[in-house]
Amino acid sequence: MKYDLIKNRVGDLFNKSKYLRILLYRLLDLLLLRAWYIRRELRKARQVIGAEANILDAGSGFGQHTYFLAGLSEGWHIKAIDIKTEQIRDCTSFFSKIDKGRNVRFEAADLTKFFEQEYYDLILCVDVMEHIQDDVQVFRNFALSTRNKGILLISTPSDLGGSDVHDDQDESFIEEHVRNGYNKHEIEDKIRQAGYSEVNARYSYGWPGKLSWNMSMKFPVILLGTSKFFYLLLPLYYLVIYPLAFILNLIDINFEHKAGTGLIVRAVK
Repeated sequence: MKYDLIKNRVGDLFNKSKYLRILLYRLLDLLLLRAWYIRRELRKARQVIGAEANILDAGSGFGQHTYFLAGLSEGWHIKAIDIKTEQIRDCTSFFSKIDKGRNVRFEAADLTKFFEQEYYDLILCVDVMEHIQDDVQVFRNFALSTRNKGILLISTPSDLGGSDVHDDQDESFIEEHVRNGYNKHEIEDKIRQAGYSEVNARYSYGWPGKLSWNMSMKFPVILLGTSKFFYLLLPLYYLVIYPLAFILNLIDINFEHKAGTGLIVRAVK
């Protein structure tokens, strides 16, 4: 069972038209709990940085969060970067076809080398840092690129099972992770040392979110990896389980968690 392979197959299916791709973005925003947390934090950030700002989507991937950013303000100038050139080509092509693409530019870049001196009011980094070995350098580059009072938002797995790893013998459910998750205090310390004055990391994916993740993502991926027949059953599966997953996500995002498999980090320079 290959998580990235299944993810790419689903992406290819919805990439056949711009309308299907927008539908996929909206479905992911409904389904994925991390998107709930990120959207909430971005709306809060908009109240601070205003309607005119420079934004960096650091590790933009398939462009889901770039799309949401582009809809928050017409005055936001967004640069979306990713190390995978095929993702950059794909997103550049898609965003050139939609109205929200006017203020968005995609660029292939390595986060361990990329910075633009005090240029960005907001840097967003979603599920990227667990893939990068030299995280200290990336945090330094983020700090160099952030304006005074600018905001850094990070979503990443925690070391409490965030990569579906619970002991030394387990393998990550998701491929390409160089670490199985961050310790809450570790990531706070690294970001402070990089140059941010205020850093707050808090847990996401408590027990409600973890249960929702298993129901809405892990189990379907396992089934899809078993047989392509399950692609036909997927809409019915989600029709049945989504109401419960929605309630679990709602509980998770509205309560503080003493532990969780995810971390949401907000830092101010």
